[in-house]
Amino acid sequence: MFKKFAAEALGLSDIGIIVSQKDYDKVDADDYLFHEDQEKIYFLIKSKKDEYCFTNLALIHVDGESAISSKRVIKRYDYAQYAINGVTIETAGTIDLDIELKFTIGDKLFSIDVRKDHLEQLKDIYKALHTIGKLQRKDEFGRSHAMSAASVLGSMLKLNGAADPAAVGAHFRSLLDELNEAVLERHMRKDFSVVFEKYIHA
Repeated sequence: MFKKFAAEALGLSDIGIIVSQKDYDKVDADDYLFHEDQEKIYFLIKSKKDEYCFTNLALIHVDGESAISSKRVIKRYDYAQYAINGVTIETAGTIDLDIELKFTIGDKLFSIDVRKDHLEQLKDIYKALHTIGKLQRKDEFGRSHAMSAASVLGSMLKLNGAADPAAVGAHFRSLLDELNEAVLERHMRKDFSVVFEKYIHA
């Protein structure tokens, strides 16, 4: 524990702070947003090495090699492609300097240390990420049901044995259009602005 106190006193620790909304335009992550697609920052944690930028469309991780290096690797995790699971907060003990936000996005585990006086704000992103994960799982069920329904309908068309090949083709094209709409649009949320606006309090 002494080492943690010494590291904090010397400015060597990598405990993050939550960046205020008014300073979003000053962070590195802002340069990598798809502003053309109305992407915006809703929550941002910054440490000496890294930035964890939560937008309405994705998590953008500005990954620094070290606190003294200017080299950065930009990693993007779009919510439409990467599911969020296992969201937890580990609160600080009496002498701890930090609290910890943990979650998995896709197969990547994040464990982010944040100053313990930011606990109330961290609760907001905890709620948002947990809700996004629930909605992603709901969408996954919807896509699964759509695929099952398409399989049943396809079998029914074969059983009906329509004599006109053109009619069969028209049925399958219509079915494919409906399936694409269900799987790629209705049951695959891409923008979670509503979730962030509900839970994130600036």
